[in-house]
Amino acid sequence: MSTVSHNDRARPQEAGKTIFDYADELEVEVATSCLRSGECHECVVEITQGMEALVERTENEQYLRGEYRLACQARVVRERPSIRFSPLRRRPRIVESSGYHHGRPTDFYPAVTRADNQVKYGDTVVDRYRRSICGLAIDLGTTTVVVELVDLETGLTLGVASFENPQQFGGSDVMHRISYEARPGVTNELRKAAVAAINQATRDLCRKAGRRPPTIYEIVVAGNSTMRDVLFGINVQSIGEMPYKSLTEHEYLAGQRPHTALLVNSRTLGLRANRQAMVYGIPLVASHVGADAVACLETVQLGEGGRTEMLVDMGTNTEVVLSHEGRLWAASCPAGPAFEGGLVTYGMRAYDGAIESIRLSADGTAVDYETIGHKPAVGICGSGLVDILAELRRRGLMTERSAFTRDRKQFAIEVVPEAGITFSREDASNLAQAKAANYCGQFIVMRNAGVQPADIDRLYLAGGFATYLNVGNAVDIGLIAPVPQQRVVKVGNAAVEGARALLLSTKKRPWAEGLAKRVTHIELETTPDFFDIFVEGCQLKPMPATFAGVESKAQLVGA
Repeated sequence: MSTVSHNDRARPQEAGKTIFDYADELEVEVATSCLRSGECHECVVEITQGMEALVERTENEQYLRGEYRLACQARVVRERPSIRFSPLRRRPRIVESSGYHHGRPTDFYPAVTRADNQVKYGDTVVDRYRRSICGLAIDLGTTTVVVELVDLETGLTLGVASFENPQQFGGSDVMHRISYEARPGVTNELRKAAVAAINQATRDLCRKAGRRPPTIYEIVVAGNSTMRDVLFGINVQSIGEMPYKSLTEHEYLAGQRPHTALLVNSRTLGLRANRQAMVYGIPLVASHVGADAVACLETVQLGEGGRTEMLVDMGTNTEVVLSHEGRLWAASCPAGPAFEGGLVTYGMRAYDGAIESIRLSADGTAVDYETIGHKPAVGICGSGLVDILAELRRRGLMTERSAFTRDRKQFAIEVVPEAGITFSREDASNLAQAKAANYCGQFIVMRNAGVQPADIDRLYLAGGFATYLNVGNAVDIGLIAPVPQQRVVKVGNAAVEGARALLLSTKKRPWAEGLAKRVTHIELETTPDFFDIFVEGCQLKPMPATFAGVESKAQLVGA
């Protein structure tokens, strides 16, 4: 008998019922705010099996691509084959903090305060006191979203929610989403999806904390340039074409605004909060180096005390920022989704069952691995993909150019034969190109600043992917600079920590707003030898320990 299923639960398949009907029966949470009429476009689900058993896409679904449908519109018309579905808000392993803050912050100057029985935003009374004053710190990433509910009277975190970014139907990286936004007939679909998911998280957080959304008076948002501007309803087409700048950056450079930060009323965005709540969009640095990078810099206090330090926030779009001798250099690297499951046959995000670490025997015939949640292996996530590249090179089974050594015509190797999981030369090639983008960003930024890897006093690795990275393996394949391992610090989700800091202290915001004036932004593609560096970066070997024409601090001291 055919079934409609989600995870390990199923119901008999019947013609005429919608996927939303089955979600109800299976107790699967699916967002909606239009009474299932297809108008709100919030109930996006992924049909992982049996798409052909469903009715053709309706007019309300024409904006969707691939295996995505609206649960309320996807009606069963055939009783075979069986159907499997999953809401877009799946629960991957998400790093929700950096661990940099503990308890109430010492720098505590929130924009919203209480004066007797009144709530004031600055000097303006905005409401009567309703027993609490709260705020939200949001990290709107391309892949994942983290929402933190904060008590603005104590500075303490009341709860944290995290989920996969529901904008996946628009593409896996920012350039695809920019292209999606340009499609005829598409009107704020990405923004609507993000707002609906954030509102659901807000409701859940408030319920668990014993608070109410009307007691939320300020929201601070971090995100790359595209994600931030999409949420604020700003046209993002200029970010996708030369010179790759947000409209806010164009206006700033033209002298039409004092900085690239944004401040609007929550009602204009549709975010669930007090009617007088304001939403602060953290300023951008330049181009694709966005508000998330600024938030990370706030968290790690890059270059404090005169140290030479580098931040690498790894993701589909990696940001690199270097502080040296009082100056800042920055670049963005379009790494793409390979290390997050895209373009790799058995690649996947960090869900249960994803292989997160791999070790090969000395002769390369046996594989020892660990999976997330200790569940049966179903694929390989980013940290495992780094491991397998490093192990294949270490055991002499793959060349620097991603070719197998024992049989150069070999297409793939078996990683977990019992699960049918393989790793191919094409997989390695796609990962090598994603790795090369990270390589180029770090290499070119360091070279422009006149810094060798050995000069880096501290290398901060930010982001969920970096949190579980084997640093030694990442260095061996050239994913990160060959900085001594004891100087490498993983800082987790430094972006949401920075958003939280800027939520709790308005005194920090002028520093963030002036950052664009201090940073030397490097457009990697305009570097004369960029192509040569990219080709070198595609090879599975460490980045050079020294750069031609650059004197290290150690060399100068020796002189």
